[in-house]
Amino acid sequence: MNINFRKITLEDQDMIKSYLGLQKTRSCEMTFANIYLWSRFYRLDYAIVEDTLVFRGNGEKTFFDFPVGKPENVKRAVEVLMTYCDEIGQDLTLAAVTKEKYAALEEMYPGKFEVEYDRDYADYVYETEKLANLSGKKYHGKKNHINKFKKLYPDWSYEPITDDNVEECFQMALSWRRLNGCEEDEEKNAEMCVTLNSLRLFKELHLRGGLLRAAGEVVAFSIGEPVCEDTMVVHIEKAFSAVDGAYPMINQQFILHEAKEYTYVNREEDLGEEGLRRAKLSYHPVFMVDKGRAVLRKG
Repeated sequence: MNINFRKITLEDQDMIKSYLGLQKTRSCEMTFANIYLWSRFYRLDYAIVEDTLVFRGNGEKTFFDFPVGKPENVKRAVEVLMTYCDEIGQDLTLAAVTKEKYAALEEMYPGKFEVEYDRDYADYVYETEKLANLSGKKYHGKKNHINKFKKLYPDWSYEPITDDNVEECFQMALSWRRLNGCEEDEEKNAEMCVTLNSLRLFKELHLRGGLLRAAGEVVAFSIGEPVCEDTMVVHIEKAFSAVDGAYPMINQQFILHEAKEYTYVNREEDLGEEGLRRAKLSYHPVFMVDKGRAVLRKG
């Protein structure tokens, strides 16, 4: 069976977004910018199968994202993928399957798929109002860090990222990469490549962002975009660790200026990094978006 998979390009943006808009998901992967920016690292391509959008990952083992489209078309698309996988001699594997998607899969094919969720890839979702106001005892430490930043840098300012200041963010990101030894770490280097490309293509990808200045210099920035009508996803957040309070400050300011109209903020996964997990838990997520791999059972 021949499925016409093709490379993801900027020219595909409107078409891919039209399919993504057919689903309601808070999963951080399901935005065009995220898909496009990470496609080279995960070797992603796409095809239109039975009027659904299907992404394919070409690693050691081929996998597919859950087809995106109208429910009546998704079942037919899954059947096509089953046949395709039979022909290439492997079991159909669907990646980034949320509990809602697995429920839909179970309804279509009862007992035929087995899913395994991975805690390292679960997204942290927060109430926007709580991240903006940091009210109450459990956010006392965050408030202290922000107050310290304001005291140390009384001339601080926040700006939306625009054509006029995006190059300053780019230069700050290059400095951050040098300071954090990203060249020696494959995963860190990939993440920094995505960060730099998000700044290069900031306008083309319709991203939202904000930067923090102290003593006139950019010391932090954050980049995100809506993933659905009630949720903003924060893809990138960078701050100089030597600047006390810069991380909690950019976190709060980005929410206040770029995400107030959304009920929730998705701050992505922790990838199993202990320090990152502690940091994300310290902001008290209201729920997690669990994701796993669903594999077609043999026999």
